Amino acid sequence: MARNGLPTATTRTTGSAGGGVGASAPRPDGRLKVTGEFAYSSDLWHEDMLWGRTLRSPVAHAEILALDTTRALAVPGVHAVLTHEDLPTAVRHYGLEIPDTPVLARDRVRHHGEPLALVAADHPETARRTADLIEIVHRELPLVTDESSALAPDAPLLHPGRTDPHAAHVPHPNVVHRQPVRRGDVAAARRRADVIVRGEYVFGMQDQAFLGPESGLAVPAEDGGVDLHVATQWLHADRRQIAPVLGLPEELVRMTLAGVGGAFGGREDLSMQIHASLLALRTGRPVKMVYDRAESFFGHVHRHPARLRYEHGATREGRLTHVSARIVLDGGAYASSSPAVVGNAASLAVGPYVVDHVDVEALALYTNNPPCGAMRGFGAVQACFAYEAQMDRLAAELGLHPVELRRRNAMSEGSTLPTGQRVDSPAPVAELLRRVRERPLPPARQWETSEGVDVRQLPGGPSNSTHGEGVVRGVGYAVGFKNVGYSEGFDDHSTARVRLEATGGEPVATVHTAMAEVGQGGVTVHTQIARTELGVSRVILAPADTRVGSAGSTSASRQTYVTGGAVRNACALVRERVLELGRRRFGAAEPAWLSEELLLADGKVVTAGGEVLAGLGDVLGGEAVEVERAWRHRPTEPFDPHTGQGNGHVQYAFAAHRAVVEVDTELGLVKVVELACAQDVGKAVNPLSVTGQVQGGTAQGLGIAVMEEIVVDPATARVRNPSFTDYLIPTLLDTPPIPVDLLELADPHAPYGLRGAGEAPTLSSTPAIVAAIRDATGLALRRVPVRPEHIAPG
Repeated sequence: MARNGLPTATTRTTGSAGGGVGASAPRPDGRLKVTGEFAYSSDLWHEDMLWGRTLRSPVAHAEILALDTTRALAVPGVHAVLTHEDLPTAVRHYGLEIPDTPVLARDRVRHHGEPLALVAADHPETARRTADLIEIVHRELPLVTDESSALAPDAPLLHPGRTDPHAAHVPHPNVVHRQPVRRGDVAAARRRADVIVRGEYVFGMQDQAFLGPESGLAVPAEDGGVDLHVATQWLHADRRQIAPVLGLPEELVRMTLAGVGGAFGGREDLSMQIHASLLALRTGRPVKMVYDRAESFFGHVHRHPARLRYEHGATREGRLTHVSARIVLDGGAYASSSPAVVGNAASLAVGPYVVDHVDVEALALYTNNPPCGAMRGFGAVQACFAYEAQMDRLAAELGLHPVELRRRNAMSEGSTLPTGQRVDSPAPVAELLRRVRERPLPPARQWETSEGVDVRQLPGGPSNSTHGEGVVRGVGYAVGFKNVGYSEGFDDHSTARVRLEATGGEPVATVHTAMAEVGQGGVTVHTQIARTELGVSRVILAPADTRVGSAGSTSASRQTYVTGGAVRNACALVRERVLELGRRRFGAAEPAWLSEELLLADGKVVTAGGEVLAGLGDVLGGEAVEVERAWRHRPTEPFDPHTGQGNGHVQYAFAAHRAVVEVDTELGLVKVVELACAQDVGKAVNPLSVTGQVQGGTAQGLGIAVMEEIVVDPATARVRNPSFTDYLIPTLLDTPPIPVDLLELADPHAPYGLRGAGEAPTLSSTPAIVAAIRDATGLALRRVPVRPEHIAPG
């Protein structure tokens, strides 16, 4: 057996079928999505369906005294109105890690937009108007909105009597989770430092801003169960939370993935799944729910806003002596995945640098702000913004180029992290920085043309804000690293079912997993793996559903690694059975069949020397070979709750950026001219897809750097901008050229040596842009997003 329990024969497959591992195979859904023909979850339809609608709280923290549904029930066309009193079981809460989120609020609401009641009607407009007729009688309660109000001795307790496993390690009931990381002697190292810089940084609340709103269709079944078609990131985790609320065994909650219009972490938690199912089972009719854009802002979690306080020390030679940090994440009203986000923020808080003396504390708080949870980068993004700003400040104090300071402290293979874990695969931090630094800079003053000023190339763009007056260029660098896969002892695994048969004499492989395709490219990668491992050209990808074992979540940059590993493993077992079948049929007559070096290539069985023994269709002889197996990467372990020590992560991904910006210092406008990235992906299974992932993650980092933020009124904890009119995301005009330099330094512990690639570029793009703005303006800029008033406060 080879690494990860894969049969050694896997490494001897020729992979000569077209579109295998390493090829830029086109997406099968690409043309449909570009032309508008792709069916998303919001396009689902059933001729007998009703429309569901959710009534949401207009206030952030209140006691619910009464919900009067009398007027709503009298509306013609209304088939059901449900409140917490109508829930069918005693299980009335759900949650990814901690079941603290009410299906429908009972006696208290804890955030603006919390679900209160449900309506099913025969027309979506009827459902909307009916929900507005439900009368809410409430008494507002004091708000918890920040660190001081959450941790005050007399603070209102948002979840009194907590019994979750994290409660034993928190200093206050309003702390969701706390994780320290301590190594060495920071006090002694502080005394030895020649230079010390301290800073406090603020990271705003970012939305995933996926274009496809939360939507799905629940269909009641004759056996008393429900068939749920929904856009999600993890079918089996959804089912695990849904079934107890409905009072059904899991096998009667059948889930099928519908077309997903983006996710980025925002679909890890439930949204309309339970609500649609409740309405369908109550009415006996299929129920469709589709959120409008405003409701979508309340229907999913967001990226945790954060306040980060850092101290870095260094010698005159530019060697880091110590880092201390306190990272406070606003988790909002419910836990979601905050404990895991805290673990990431704490364990990755120092960045990809060698530091012997570390004292870090990370915690997430319960507040009355919107719930926060998973988003691309998952705790590491906030930390990267702060530690990279600190590295720039240290470089300035020491008179070193920002890249040189980073190079002198860069981790490499064999380095030990602050958690005590040894990096046992390539960690090319210095090389990534070298590559982005040595890339030629884009030409200056590109707005000046032979025909005059091209305002499209200036800050403010086509708005004609400036003709180049007061525009200054800046250049900034940053590097970050992110864990891949689930950590801290989580049983991170995936399951794949692979079937090989002959149709019309042609071998055909079918790959069936529960992987949620949310745009990451699994629909190409998993077929590429099957082509490589089985040597066949025709591969069918079965729809993702719960008829096969769990694939885990499409998050944490894990699907190519873990579900790809499961597909590879299942294919290897299928191949072994095919070869054994051939040996039984042809071995006596053809001694070459008895060799252990046989390969599958181009639909044939061949020897290592290339001799063709038989076609796969002849070997199968009308039979089908099918294997379903779960696959796990090597285990991790929980971090010590007091010291943070432990082998908590399975793999790391590294990326570096160089940002070039032009800033109108009078108007406070920023144009990102170029955002170059270098990233190690281990093995580019699909180079075109990987490049797209890097560019997409980079663009999301640009968004939080200069424009994206959910604005919550501090006086009321109400969201002020739940729309794409007021919540700004980068458009094509805002997104600069993003040249990508891919390194392929194989991780020996991973399938094909690959690394998860989707999240790492989101880390370093943000601090690189802000560093470039600082370079242009000379301003400290310790908050993102950077707004015009931060640059030109006058």
